[in-house]
Amino acid sequence: MSEAAASIRTLVVDDEPMARASLRKLLAEDPSIEVVAECRNGFEAVAALREHRPDLMFLDIQMPGMTGFDVLDELAEDEVPVVVFATAYDKFALRAFEVHAADYLLKPFDDERFRLALERAKGRLRAGDLEAMRGLLTGVLQTAREGESELQEGEPVTRLSIHREGRLDLIDVAEITWIEAADQYVRLHTGAGEHLMRETMSQLERRLDSARFMRIHRSAIVALDCVRRYEALGGGNARVLVDEGTWLPVSRSRAAAVRRRLS
Repeated sequence: MSEAAASIRTLVVDDEPMARASLRKLLAEDPSIEVVAECRNGFEAVAALREHRPDLMFLDIQMPGMTGFDVLDELAEDEVPVVVFATAYDKFALRAFEVHAADYLLKPFDDERFRLALERAKGRLRAGDLEAMRGLLTGVLQTAREGESELQEGEPVTRLSIHREGRLDLIDVAEITWIEAADQYVRLHTGAGEHLMRETMSQLERRLDSARFMRIHRSAIVALDCVRRYEALGGGNARVLVDEGTWLPVSRSRAAAVRRRLS
């Protein structure tokens, strides 16, 4: 196998230019690494992941707009590479990593600690251990979600505003039955119809009342009191029936939590 074929395609995601430069310098010392892209925020990261399909990603957690957890929430399972997280002080992230033994770098980290994380990540890739890594990420995300209510700032919104040309539409949150992802937009489903809003699922999820709404899939948020049936499917997945005839998917990483909330 040629050196080019053996290269580990790597993505660097951090909102701080100096942090990206430091990672780039350390990665350049390893001839097996090919940095395919650098991203300044979560939006760029999601696009780069889908364009370049990297083997490995160094991912900052606390970034404006979208956190590192938000990035992973926007991806399908087969879009997730091996991930080494970086964080400065996120206590819920640290708790998640400690529980699930995923690799992470606590900023500021030294060269030796970086090389250890890189070697662990390369070991997972050599072993073809991507499925095990995805299982660890599922646990990390679930543990982080359980602490999100403690991080929520302010009161949940009761109305959402949608700007149109020459007007402003106001949607009562109480009328929403479910929400679906639509590229860079979300589609709000209500009893009276649908409304397209420019916002990501992760951003909107943080603004909603977590006692009433729950993210059940990367592409769906549901009002729990509108769910009529929960049905387990093969492979750990599930689905829920909303209102009279709409079935929504429940991802494997969220199935157990959804069932608990509905019980």
